[in-house]
Amino acid sequence: MADIIQLLPDHVANQIAAGEVVQRPASVVKELLENAIDAGASTIKLIVKDAGKTLIQVIDDGKGMSVTDARLSFERHATSKIRSADDLFQLHTKGFRGEALASIAAIAHVELKTKQEQDDVGTAIVIEGSNVASQEVVVTPKGTSISVKNLFFNIPARRNFLKSNTVELRHVIDEFHRVALAHPNISFVLYNNGSESFNLPISNYRQRIVNIFGNKTNEKLVPVEEDTEVLKISGFVGKPEFAKKTRGEQYFFVNNRFIKSAYLNHAIASAFDGLLKSGTHPSYFLNLDVDPQTIDINIHPTKTEIKFDDEHTLYALLRSAVKHSLGQFNIAPVLDFERDPNLDTPYDYKSSETKAPKVEVDRSFNPFQEETKSRTTTAYKKEPAASWENLYVGLESKGTKTHQDFSEVHFESEESTPSIFDDEKQIEQANTTYQLHNKYIVSTIKSGMLVIDQHRAHQRILYEELLKNMTVKEAVSQQLLFPLQLHFSTQEITIVKQLKDDLENTGFVFSNFNDESLEITGVPVSVPESEVSIILEQLISDVENEVPDSNFSATDLLAKSMAKSLAIKTGQSLQKDEQEHLVNKLFACKEPNISPTNRSTFITLSVDELDKKFL
Repeated sequence: MADIIQLLPDHVANQIAAGEVVQRPASVVKELLENAIDAGASTIKLIVKDAGKTLIQVIDDGKGMSVTDARLSFERHATSKIRSADDLFQLHTKGFRGEALASIAAIAHVELKTKQEQDDVGTAIVIEGSNVASQEVVVTPKGTSISVKNLFFNIPARRNFLKSNTVELRHVIDEFHRVALAHPNISFVLYNNGSESFNLPISNYRQRIVNIFGNKTNEKLVPVEEDTEVLKISGFVGKPEFAKKTRGEQYFFVNNRFIKSAYLNHAIASAFDGLLKSGTHPSYFLNLDVDPQTIDINIHPTKTEIKFDDEHTLYALLRSAVKHSLGQFNIAPVLDFERDPNLDTPYDYKSSETKAPKVEVDRSFNPFQEETKSRTTTAYKKEPAASWENLYVGLESKGTKTHQDFSEVHFESEESTPSIFDDEKQIEQANTTYQLHNKYIVSTIKSGMLVIDQHRAHQRILYEELLKNMTVKEAVSQQLLFPLQLHFSTQEITIVKQLKDDLENTGFVFSNFNDESLEITGVPVSVPESEVSIILEQLISDVENEVPDSNFSATDLLAKSMAKSLAIKTGQSLQKDEQEHLVNKLFACKEPNISPTNRSTFITLSVDELDKKFL
């Protein structure tokens, strides 16, 4: 039998490897930014067009590459970061595998310009799908500029699976934030479709957080500092009152590398135990410095998962450090139950000298004398009590019988307790619904029984009403007595601006927009003022995480998100008329069978099915 195993060509192997290293444009951004940092750059520019599908360009002022290095950098497993396997446990660089540039060059058009400081001219290389199109000498400033164009041009299936530009741009910005937060000592600039989105100068860590997430973030931050032999912790956590329903602003950095760890995240959550509302998550920006020998980074292509030697110790240290900071800055309540805050010394009197109090006494005061005097002056004459016969004067009339005939007494209004329902038929109709466990509404039908999920049913009702309002544009708005001002990050404000027209069609009225806040003067009639911030946070989260297909528009996504936020929740008790109204409104919908998320809103149980249960 002939041999069937053969060695794959390099360009095929590179395309296979690219599937692990490059999942979307954000993966390319991450790899190129990390290479620029490893090159010792002090200023890095990221230029993106069409969310990275058309162009991703990274320009840095690092040390650059020689002619040989520039050509060799696109080969598989070619790297300047490590020399042997032992170096994997002494890593001080971002990259170490030598796969990124080879993988990127296999699935895109790549143009590289680089020059070292001591050289007069630099090198320009153009690669298209692993094939070197040209290599020539070029005049270029010190550092490296690499452009990645037409990503996945030779893998149409992967390109078709990319999401909308809004979603892909969000992933790009997320990667940009992760790298920029880890390195406040480097200046970063991001250009999106020709306009400047972020300009982050060299600063301290707190200022870098504020520059990314807005000035309002400054008052939310609580510093965390802890230095031990095992672990050094530095950074900030957010105050409990600013906790959000989404997990957006949660960042762990281990040795300046962004990681994801559900275990360490649980340590933060337990430190906030008792301080957060149900369903909210704290924000944190924490740097963990550990010995490189105690961690293993080489377990996942994206390098966002790390194995620690002693996770339990890190958990305990992280939890206690955050708890200490919350207590130190009076965020957490004091656990001294005997302490009375009313007896605390006021701040203004802490440094003043103690003086003996002066007590003034009226020595002429005689309590017995005053009491006697008051009794004589307040004496009064007791009137004689009227006889009991006077109470019945006027009841008897001359020439009539002595007792009163109460049958002739007329009252102004007679007390009556009429029945709510006029006949038995209406009583039967009123008892056709019943709420089960404050979750389901049970109703009777001719063939048997109907069980409705109240949350999903109300979602369907609100969804169709909101869609109608947005398309017909006749929504009723309720004006607020005082404008409501809400603060969001720059990225979140951008999302709200994109949805502004659709939100106004639902009944929202915006009076002012800037980069960090928005002012609302009117809300839809069905929306309580206290729920506005929750609805907008949920909407922003849905836009970021949910991908509208070509069949659906932003209007549909907005209607789904608002319906989910406004719908009555599981566990909410409903009155009889509310239950009946919900049932009637549900079956007046165009598609009562399913919720906006394509889940069943009700089930039916026929009498035959019930009979089988008793066999």
